[in-house]
Amino acid sequence: MTDDPRWLSTDELRAWLPLGGLLLKLPAALDAQMQRDSGLSHFEYLVLANLSEAPERTRRMSALAALANGSLSRLSHVVKRLEARGWIERRACPSDGRYTNAVLTDAGWEKVLTSAPGHVEAVRTLILDALSTAELDQLGAVARRLLERLEPGDAAGALPG
Repeated sequence: MTDDPRWLSTDELRAWLPLGGLLLKLPAALDAQMQRDSGLSHFEYLVLANLSEAPERTRRMSALAALANGSLSRLSHVVKRLEARGWIERRACPSDGRYTNAVLTDAGWEKVLTSAPGHVEAVRTLILDALSTAELDQLGAVARRLLERLEPGDAAGALPG
């Protein structure tokens, strides 16, 4: 058995290098748009948007951290900031007091409603409008397959598809 590295082929490099650039530039572009238009970080928006789609606009903090792809510690800091703005409240979980729920307030709902159009336009401009319907289907399938490698069992439940 050899311990030699499995170097990337020319074709693999041709795919990987642009993807690596995309992984760096896309989050920064989405964050800049959100900061400029709504005064939120992209992560803060993801937290608010995830709550807006939850039943009764409520999720356990641990589930919200997983959906927003952040640690519970990072989420707690963000939720504290969003609470200070009146957009989220933390409440004990009524079915199990060991857990804390994050609840989107009416003011938080309004913030999502005013922030979402700019975010959707950025997603369209930066990604969706550049792809054909077939490419969008392929992108979704590839993304789900890669997410499954990063978070086995998690990608299917968190994403439509």
